[in-house]
Amino acid sequence: QVQLVESGGGLVQAGVSLRLSCAASGRTFSNYAMGWFRQAPGKEREFVAAINWSGDTTYYTDSVKGRFTISRDNAKNTVYLQMNSLKPEDTALYYCAARRPGSYSYYTKINDYHYWGQGTQVTVSS
Repeated sequence: QVQLVESGGGLVQAGVSLRLSCAASGRTFSNYAMGWFRQAPGKEREFVAAINWSGDTTYYTDSVKGRFTISRDNAKNTVYLQMNSLKPEDTALYYCAARRPGSYSYYTKINDYHYWGQGTQVTVSS
């Protein structure tokens, strides 16, 4: 079992940066692919970024490419989402997710993931 706790959200103005953290419990964190998703009010949860177990493979949704960076520190059981040049459309509840080892390096679908955090709110004002 893995428990995930997100932090780092907040209310910011457009153009600034935030770094989200996701702390994971469990000794097998380094074996898990990780992902970040977000859900804006009235919208479905959507994929944001993913990273493989070692951190050398990442993938992003088009709308955040060049602005967001996902990374992980397996020694600290933590995955990060560095968000730069934030826009009002980035406003959402951001979720961290973990997936037990599988056939692929990273995963982009909600149903691919086995464990979820409770989310951290990011609000970007214009």
